[in-house]
Amino acid sequence: MSAAASTGEKTGIFAHFSRDFTASIVVFLVAMPLCMGIAIASGVPPEKGLITGIIGGIVVGLFAGSPLQVSGPAAGLAVLVFEFVTEYGLSALGPVLVLAGVIQFAAGAMKLGGLFRSISPAVVHGMLAGIGALIVIGQFHVLFDAQPLSGGLANIAAMPARVLGLEPTNLAATEMALAVGLLTIGIMLGWEKIRPAGMGLVPGALLGVVAATLVTWGFDLNITRIDVPESITGAIVLPGDGFLAPLMQPAVLVAAIAIAFIASAETLLSAAAVDRMHDGPRTDYDKELRAQGVGNLLCGAAGALPMTGVIVRSSANVQAGGKTRLSTILHGVWILGFVSLLPWLLREIPMAALGGVLVVTGWRLVSLKHVRHLYTSYGALPAAIWAATFVLVVTVDLLTGVLTGLALTALELIPHWRGLKLKVDEAHDDEESHVALAGSATFVSLTRLIKRLELIPFGKQVKLDLHQTRSMDHTTMEMMREWLARRRDKGTAVEVVGPPHLLDRLGHAA
Repeated sequence: MSAAASTGEKTGIFAHFSRDFTASIVVFLVAMPLCMGIAIASGVPPEKGLITGIIGGIVVGLFAGSPLQVSGPAAGLAVLVFEFVTEYGLSALGPVLVLAGVIQFAAGAMKLGGLFRSISPAVVHGMLAGIGALIVIGQFHVLFDAQPLSGGLANIAAMPARVLGLEPTNLAATEMALAVGLLTIGIMLGWEKIRPAGMGLVPGALLGVVAATLVTWGFDLNITRIDVPESITGAIVLPGDGFLAPLMQPAVLVAAIAIAFIASAETLLSAAAVDRMHDGPRTDYDKELRAQGVGNLLCGAAGALPMTGVIVRSSANVQAGGKTRLSTILHGVWILGFVSLLPWLLREIPMAALGGVLVVTGWRLVSLKHVRHLYTSYGALPAAIWAATFVLVVTVDLLTGVLTGLALTALELIPHWRGLKLKVDEAHDDEESHVALAGSATFVSLTRLIKRLELIPFGKQVKLDLHQTRSMDHTTMEMMREWLARRRDKGTAVEVVGPPHLLDRLGHAA
């Protein structure tokens, strides 16, 4: 029986209703504060993030190529959206998302989904670390009941004044908001350390926001609360006359391409991570890309935030026992029901609490373990690519950082420019698959290589021969390490033979 059949994908999405129902509640509780917080970090009203979460759950969940991945507003796009809305206004975001969605759908239709897996992990993690730093820097000001400034350097420059302006003896709105934000952060971090085993699925962000809201309401603190409309339909802004006019500006077109590229990369990398968490159906990357395109097109038409597949909500879905796409769809239904029936409750949540949630979320993106791993495993160049991407994302802008990182990645091809071809020979029998690589294994040939490797059935022993492999760049090496680890985790024996320097790097991860 296939994996899809064993997980109910072929027998219907209701085959595991009780487990999917429970998982959907957990994902809903994780998603609610993140949808609103990411919207605020993006410089738009919180209900825009909720609309994106609803579309990501109900629509994208129905058509996704990664059934257990959860889509919604993502921290990875918050900085780009904030800068865009600051410069062009919220009304210009809709047409940009419509175009970005069309680009994503077209890329999926042309079967380009696998290409995004060839992006250097140094660029991806450097980009995410830079985004995380910018979120922390921006939300630092929200903790003080103030608005973030328009750029990373401006926010950094204003941070000392915020701290020096505190008056502990005069508990005004600023001091109280900071206390509420720190309470949220403290509960989130503390819950991770003391959480009982039986409550492992209760999200710390939810507890932090609930506690902060109760304190604010109980003491009637005069601090800023979030503002949501009485009806979620009132937050939907349908296209009107001249809707596509902003696309006549070249800078707006570039923003649409950037959103499509970054959203697609984050989605497909997240999908690959989700695949490593469960034994169910593997991701159809092109189908996932088409579903994301439809989702972002609808978000643009509704005047909401862009979406991606998001790893935090997706991992919560898998850990909570989600088995089919029903858990993702239902979480969108719960968001819709909550904001439709209880908008007054959302208006009691203090802004500083959501700022605290985003500070923790952003800090987790700034993971130095990635750059340490790159340096110790592959040397100075990948670490330098990470650092350059990170610094430029923080000090200049997201697009400059990513493009610079991609350009620096091309430097790895220089030693092999005379022979970038990679030959893949396969031989299969009833007991073993023999795969031999000859030539230079670089990101140029990675998509084709991984597609060939993933077609090898699980359960059959594999012998991977690298004797004729002249070199392997860090992007290919990382993907190969993941492939080896995944097969060995499933109980499949993999024997790797070849030059010692390649075996050492691959064996370290296995």
